[in-house]
Amino acid sequence: MVKHMQKYLDKAEVLIEALPYIQRFNGMVIVVKYGGSAMTNDNLKEQVMKDVSLLKLVGFKPIIVHGGGKEINRWVNKIGLETEFVNGLRVTDAETMELVEMVLSKVNKSLVSLVESVGIRAIGISGKDGGLFKTEKKYSDGEDIGYVGEITGVDTSIIKDLVKDDFVPIICPIGRDDDNNTYNINADDAACALASAIGAGKLAFLTDMEGVYRDIDDPETLISELKVSEATKLIDEGNIGGGMIPKIQNCIDAITSGVKRVHILDGRIPHCLLLEIFTNKGIGTAIIADHEEPFFEEA
Repeated sequence: MVKHMQKYLDKAEVLIEALPYIQRFNGMVIVVKYGGSAMTNDNLKEQVMKDVSLLKLVGFKPIIVHGGGKEINRWVNKIGLETEFVNGLRVTDAETMELVEMVLSKVNKSLVSLVESVGIRAIGISGKDGGLFKTEKKYSDGEDIGYVGEITGVDTSIIKDLVKDDFVPIICPIGRDDDNNTYNINADDAACALASAIGAGKLAFLTDMEGVYRDIDDPETLISELKVSEATKLIDEGNIGGGMIPKIQNCIDAITSGVKRVHILDGRIPHCLLLEIFTNKGIGTAIIADHEEPFFEEA
């Protein structure tokens, strides 16, 4: 009998472990930057959307900002457009920008459908809607790279209205400038700017990495919690890989702008959001301000 009941007792323990975190975060806005492999694997995609839906049901106010780089690449290749990169940034001419907007809109509506399939109301919008992302042309070391934008302002009124009306906003990173030109925006930058502007309690990046390591060559050195000063030191000492530096800098900027806590999670792990937020140790790296007390209990 005891053996038969053990699996149910284990489930009960999981719920009890989650209880203090559910109480602590009730009513909190969480911005989830959705990208990486979790967007290209249908099973992971469905699990992420279920995670977000569960966050909503237990009292969070989730907002999703998504990318779509891999899907854009697929369509660029499919129709035979030439791809050019300058300093790692895609040169986006008018024809490519039109394709980018169409692909991101397609991705956006597919995510809305997934969330609504589990009974949660969602609305997909572009950063152009309601003047959400005010944008200007971005240059790469002085070079013109086309319709690539940099956010100069965020009008959160449309997002606040959607959240107040009990919707999950799902946002694709497109913005426009004062002359009504449309720009593609880096999704990490968009999520960071939105989280800062709306005063989010949490910002979570779903990536293809487990988190931040003290030693990038040793996977056993994964850091569960990292203060901003420690993150800055890791960058200065060269312990952060080049591709990870912009993401860490985004995390630091978000914390500096008032976001309480930023999570870097491996989106390839099923239910990574729930495991990070509702367990005592978490599975990724959480970055916090120097004055903040740790949230996770020591094992």
